[in-house]
Amino acid sequence: MTRRVVITADDLGREPGTTEVIAALLAEGQVSATTLISVSPLAEQAANHVRRLGVVPRLHVTLTSEHGLPRWRPLDGAASLVDPDGTLSDDPFVLGARGEAREVIGEADAQLRWMRDRGLAPVAADSHAGTLYGLHGRSWLTQALEWCARHGLAFRLPRDAEPYVGGPLPPRLAAEHAKAVALADALGVAIPQTIATNRRTAHELGTYQQLRDDYLRRLAALPEGTSELFLHPSREDAVRGPDGIVRVWEARLLRDPVWHDALEKEGVEVVGGWWT
Repeated sequence: MTRRVVITADDLGREPGTTEVIAALLAEGQVSATTLISVSPLAEQAANHVRRLGVVPRLHVTLTSEHGLPRWRPLDGAASLVDPDGTLSDDPFVLGARGEAREVIGEADAQLRWMRDRGLAPVAADSHAGTLYGLHGRSWLTQALEWCARHGLAFRLPRDAEPYVGGPLPPRLAAEHAKAVALADALGVAIPQTIATNRRTAHELGTYQQLRDDYLRRLAALPEGTSELFLHPSREDAVRGPDGIVRVWEARLLRDPVWHDALEKEGVEVVGGWWT
């Protein structure tokens, strides 16, 4: 067995700056996959842009809005997912407290249908802001995996969750995670060996070099099999506040010769999906 990694640029369609950066990284071959936010007003333009590059994004099931942007509206309009004005909350804990499973899956259906209606046939899905995982209240992992099985989709659920959360899961989440992995296998839903991303702020990191060192450590620690590193590259002017700095650093990392040298030295093969 060999070590493989999917390098994903998340949040295609979030807003123009992020979309432009992701499209450029795809064209340069710096990332091997991307995920599309279909509830964004920019989604159609973003999908057309990457289609010209021959790229089919994964479905980034999106149930919350983003801080600093005009709030998004769900495609299905389910009552338990929205605030009184009909928009998705930008607080995942609000969603975790009120979201109903039937309406969560109904919205996932609507977002998948949106992509397929435009000639895009995603082969995998994942969860924007991790809302399906139960990290912010209710877990919809069982329903999400059954939904993936019905539609023949792979899903971003790590067999080993520690690299993602930074340590052992709390007992309740550990039990739910173990059940979800077993269910994915029983349903034939392909999942990655592990997933990893930066979860620290610019203030916590301090410098670009610290972010790069963190990703180099994550790369060296990847296990046998196919895992995923997902990043959120963008321009600083596209994302307000300190998050914008980290997103600029991640875009810089993906073009950094030190990063590419490490990929080669570690012997990690970059691939487009964990399901192949």
